[in-house]
Amino acid sequence: MPFIDSKVTVKLSEEEKEFIKEKLGRKIEVFGKTENWLMLGFEDQYDLYFAGKKMERAAYVSVRLYGKVSDDACNAFTAAVCDVFEEMLGIPASAVYVSYLTTNQWGWNGGIF
Repeated sequence: MPFIDSKVTVKLSEEEKEFIKEKLGRKIEVFGKTENWLMLGFEDQYDLYFAGKKMERAAYVSVRLYGKVSDDACNAFTAAVCDVFEEMLGIPASAVYVSYLTTNQWGWNGGIF
């Protein structure tokens, strides 16, 4: 079960959230996952600072995954995230930061996978 948590400095409309959800839902397949198990969270108008300065257009995206993933898959997904956020929100790839966390213990429905 992947979870993608996005914090962005800009205001998100429902249309933009839906666009991002659809695009990332297709791209999550690089990890061998499907949109059927994908969970997304959005925090907009989030203050992000880098190198002591407030960023006007930026995003921090945390991707949490069940199981192991390859560097190649992470590279491909990072490129996809950057493309989606630039296309939809005008956030340049140089201001999109993506982190990956994996686990072998993910709880759901009263137990763990």
